[in-house]
Amino acid sequence: MPNSAWKGRSRHAGILTLLSLLSVVAVIASLGVGASAISPGTVLRTLLHTADASPRDAAIVLHLRLPRTLLGFGLGAALAVSGAVMQGLFRNPLADPGLIGVSAGGAMAAVAVIVLGVPALLAGTVGLLALPLAAFAGSLCTTLAIQRIASDDGRTDVSTLLLAGIAINAIAGAVTGFLIFGSDDRQLRDITFWSMGSLGGATWTTVLGLAPFALGAVFAAGRWAGVLDALLLGEREAGLLGFDVEPAKRRIVIATAAAVGAGVAAAGVIGFVGLVVPHLVRLMAGAGHRLLLPASALLGGTLMLCADMLARTVVIPAELPIGLVTALLGGPFFLWLLIRQRRSFPP
Repeated sequence: MPNSAWKGRSRHAGILTLLSLLSVVAVIASLGVGASAISPGTVLRTLLHTADASPRDAAIVLHLRLPRTLLGFGLGAALAVSGAVMQGLFRNPLADPGLIGVSAGGAMAAVAVIVLGVPALLAGTVGLLALPLAAFAGSLCTTLAIQRIASDDGRTDVSTLLLAGIAINAIAGAVTGFLIFGSDDRQLRDITFWSMGSLGGATWTTVLGLAPFALGAVFAAGRWAGVLDALLLGEREAGLLGFDVEPAKRRIVIATAAAVGAGVAAAGVIGFVGLVVPHLVRLMAGAGHRLLLPASALLGGTLMLCADMLARTVVIPAELPIGLVTALLGGPFFLWLLIRQRRSFPP
């Protein structure tokens, strides 16, 4: 093996190892931080089911914080990988999962359920799941509609996909605004808190509901690393390199919609993770998707847990919506990134 290739692989392994260690630290910290603080040693003893763990600590760690931590890490990983995939597909560093209307469609459907209520025939268990089911269905239907608009004779035009997504975002936002206008005070409070995102409703049910889509998106994206690298050169060039571009584009869009739709259903609308995390990884590891995708998953999950810990502790005993925290962290960073790139590449 050439020396340069060996150094490159060693560097990649080092970056993934470092991010993995940071992820473990974030998970343990997330299980211990809150209104009732628990030390890292107690967290580890509780997870290992040793005799030293008290029933109170076990109840807090295993039944309250562990589902929330797993949901936050899985959601952050799914959003970050989806953002990296979208940026590779569109060959645009400003792309993120919300660009094609996925989040807006899910939000519109969820707001409709909050304002219009659940029919009596759907009472009971289905009624309790109405909000996440509606958000997921709205995200998926929006994506399928955009995919249909952008497809012509089996080909998906990326520019049309982007423009259709912008239009769907506007339409979904208008419908959501109309529904909010007709809501009462209680519904308005529910809509406001949900639309800003929160992990406060995390249960084992929501974790198990998100897991297949988050894990599926992460592992499927790993298989698309080669075609995403080729697409950076252009669609024609990717085809000349032997990649079947059209089916890959359709699968990428649908997998991204499923992952983000499940995330919206589980925790509401959370922005900036899919936009900022891939840029952070590129600063450390470059633009190659074979490293970018797994590194984005690890860093996305870690940053989501850090944001959730801030949301839980800044205004104890109340809790900030996590979407506010990610926006406050991501917005300034993105402005710094734009200023840095402008100074590096002046017009």
